[in-house]
Amino acid sequence: MDLSEKDEQLIGLLRENGRQSVSEIARRMAASRTAVQMRLQKLERNGVIEGYTVRLSPGYLERQVRAIVMIKFPPGKREMIEAALAKIPQLTSLYSISGTFDMAGVISASSMKRLDTLLDQIGCLDGIDETMSSIVLSTKIDR
Repeated sequence: MDLSEKDEQLIGLLRENGRQSVSEIARRMAASRTAVQMRLQKLERNGVIEGYTVRLSPGYLERQVRAIVMIKFPPGKREMIEAALAKIPQLTSLYSISGTFDMAGVISASSMKRLDTLLDQIGCLDGIDETMSSIVLSTKIDR
């Protein structure tokens, strides 16, 4: 689906604050509430918008310790490993990648001790051959 400028504007406003009312979005878009509601429903119906989520504050995120964990496994183990990793709520993102490793994940924890435990938990999952982790020192761009 090709997005119009109004669609992109609506998505931008939702990214800014997904909890703002349709009336507020309509005011900011200089459009009627009905028009915005219909556009929003069309984006949801066409699979552009799948759902709404929480965006955590920078202050909270600064108190978290994050790491990127690279994961290597033999062919045929992807589904099993993805299913096991999906059960770890502190794993906030998981990417299939090219190169030496097969996947890269982002883990967020409340302390270094908790992060260490989570990294060990991932490294001990059945089917994982190797992991390599890097601590995230700071975020420069997060869109």
